[in-house]
Amino acid sequence: MSGGLTSHSQQVLQKLELYLPLLENLFFHVDLISSNDQIVQCTSQLKIQWTSALSSSSFFKFGGPKYFQIDDLRFEIGMTLFLYGAILRERASEVLPSDLLKSATLSREAAGVYHHLANEVLPSLQPSLPVERPPEVVSSVSTVMSRICLAEAQAVTIKRAEEKGTTVGLLAKLHQGVVELLEEAAGALHTATMECKDLSSRFVEFITSCKALHELKSQIYLAESLKNDGQFGVAVGVLRCALINVKRKIPGEESWKSIFKKETDNLAELLRKHEHEMNLFGMRKSPLMITFQDPTVTKSRVLYLTIQKWERDLAFKT
Repeated sequence: MSGGLTSHSQQVLQKLELYLPLLENLFFHVDLISSNDQIVQCTSQLKIQWTSALSSSSFFKFGGPKYFQIDDLRFEIGMTLFLYGAILRERASEVLPSDLLKSATLSREAAGVYHHLANEVLPSLQPSLPVERPPEVVSSVSTVMSRICLAEAQAVTIKRAEEKGTTVGLLAKLHQGVVELLEEAAGALHTATMECKDLSSRFVEFITSCKALHELKSQIYLAESLKNDGQFGVAVGVLRCALINVKRKIPGEESWKSIFKKETDNLAELLRKHEHEMNLFGMRKSPLMITFQDPTVTKSRVLYLTIQKWERDLAFKT
């Protein structure tokens, strides 16, 4: 236990929040005298090594974990910040059952960390990167992670909205917001795969699977909203379309397959009940295939990262 913190993720966060300002301060002073021969020699022999959680090779550890070495302090800053974002995301998952608001805030903070990485930290590191690099130091990967964290914050917002009895029309829009964020993640991921060939297929499938599930939820809520508005036939058409689409997107990973099977079975039963009701009352079937798009969709926003500066002059022996 560290400082009264019982959660492992809280302990790690506390250590990282102490370490990052020191690291930033060290880099600032080293950068001021970066042309000094002794500093150049020292930094070229740092032997900074990290493993990768996103590398496909990390899932096949026949000879132990694969280490990436880049002798640049910016590499240490980048990897430490990436870890910080990951632990914030882990903490958001831990508090989810008990504190939805805190969970959403932590996810947005994690999104802010990755946004900072993608836009402020990693671009300057790119020229010094070797061909073999961990995905975590590729700017577009941090963009992907930022969008994923925002999508997760939005998903928590949906849980809060459901608890408050929010209208099904708004719930449909909120789920569509998650879909749009994950579409942005998929777009950034396409760029990432061109820059880094070693991305885990599980990471890729996570995005596509989450997107498909939230798209399904959005369509179900949209159908319920249409039904409430008296457009029963159109609602049935939306459910039919949703069932066709989700069957086309069943992932290969077994853990995802069971989730998709449950959702597909529930949707098929819902559609069966609606079609039975429609036939019972002689309602006209609708041939419409609707894709729900709404420009007023609300999406979670980034909480931008602010690192507390540890401002102290450093003296280097030469």
